[in-house]
Amino acid sequence: MTNPTILITGANGQIGTVLADALRGKYGYESVVVSDIRHSDKPTERFEVLNVLDRDGLEKIVQKHQITEIYHLAAILSAKGEQNPQDAWDINMTGLFNVLHIARQYRLKVFFPSSIAVFGSKTPRQNTPQFTVLEPETVYGISKAAGENWCQYYFEKFGVDIRSVRYPGIIGYQSLPGGGTTDYAVDIFHKAIKGEHFECFLEADTRLPMLYMDDAIRATLEIMDAPAESIKIRTSYNLSGTDFTPQEVAAAIKRHIPEFSISYQPDFRQAIAASWPDSIDDSHARNDWGWQPHFGLEEMTADMISHLCEYYKAYFVH
Repeated sequence: MTNPTILITGANGQIGTVLADALRGKYGYESVVVSDIRHSDKPTERFEVLNVLDRDGLEKIVQKHQITEIYHLAAILSAKGEQNPQDAWDINMTGLFNVLHIARQYRLKVFFPSSIAVFGSKTPRQNTPQFTVLEPETVYGISKAAGENWCQYYFEKFGVDIRSVRYPGIIGYQSLPGGGTTDYAVDIFHKAIKGEHFECFLEADTRLPMLYMDDAIRATLEIMDAPAESIKIRTSYNLSGTDFTPQEVAAAIKRHIPEFSISYQPDFRQAIAASWPDSIDDSHARNDWGWQPHFGLEEMTADMISHLCEYYKAYFVH
């Protein structure tokens, strides 16, 4: 089979930059076109400026590069979305509709990232099941829940091959926080490596499901590679790697950097986090297409510190 020609929307974001590198490594540089509303600091000839609200612009890129797959990452995340709900709804939903319309027209394969934000306070918090109450309490979650159903609709009505996972909090050393409620778990490592005190915007015992970036990228590639008959859920698969509280990740960091200090000053993001699950049941992903995480809290902490020490040229005696 020939390699796909891939378009990534929202490629400048936390996941997009890492996913683009992974896809280039797998399929070759020429097989991956990245796009965002503005140029990134990383120069690339395979970059297109794209506002996902511009359907004609999207279609021109698909035609120009003969795109066969779209990874649709462009979205306004949870915390930023609450600051401007109308913009978040417009970008998250109209952008998806444009992708779905073009995918139907050109018979493209699509990856749509959903989120644990589709859950709400009425959802079981422990080991949240795949099929459960979806009453999200943020505009981001509302848009993702609606998006899941539209993806299933386009698959069932028009045969568009759309695949999706519900990402928990994503933690990685490759990029800075991007406006999500779980982003404290990225920022905390940067502060620790720089020797700075960290003030957490969540309470110490707020437990949330998390996924290390390496696992998140691998899961994305695996679900897109899986045979179509293995993908039995066309809304979105639950996905998880581990779960922890700010207090627990701080303790894990202190085992490497004893002088690290943390305090807690919850803000509006605490209410968002309180509506989300403590832990996720991702057994359907494991059974259907073989998902298996590699990183728990301790493995993630050691890897984050190792890479960020190199990034900041910081060295600690452990």
